[in-house]
Amino acid sequence: MPEIIKCYRQKVPAARFIGVKYGDGDRVNGGFGVKWSEWFQNNRFAPLETLCTSEFSGEYEDGGAYIGLMRCRNSEPFEYWIGMFLPAETAVPNGYSFHDFPAKDLGVCWVKGKEDTVYCQEDLCCKQLGADGMKIVNDEQDACWFFERYACPRFTTPNETCEVILDICFFITE
Repeated sequence: MPEIIKCYRQKVPAARFIGVKYGDGDRVNGGFGVKWSEWFQNNRFAPLETLCTSEFSGEYEDGGAYIGLMRCRNSEPFEYWIGMFLPAETAVPNGYSFHDFPAKDLGVCWVKGKEDTVYCQEDLCCKQLGADGMKIVNDEQDACWFFERYACPRFTTPNETCEVILDICFFITE
């Protein structure tokens, strides 16, 4: 059973998310794991990693993490993006798309558990953020953006009981 082991506010600078957008039609067995496998097989993160500056990483803790970015808005198709947050105004490599985000605060929850249990815990995180006095905010089109952050080594190196920590982050009011 997954559990939230840490919940906190994080200030992040303006950033450009660069990646590839997917939708519900790209799901296999309900998720996007196949797309992640394709990214790793095709070394899709390599061009993005070269664009992450040490200055940006110094300003945004976990700024070099891989991201599963989601956008939800009533009556519009669900969006799932795979990519990375990079410095604002970063040139976008061919074959990738982008979305710009202003400097914002994040509500961050660390979800700990076996890898197959830490996904899809957004509702649990929303409740915890609210209980901790944080209010999730939608963008100017009333869309909710949130993301899974695969931080090293929290997610990439399981502990002695084979548990990992997945960050689930929402944009919140300041």
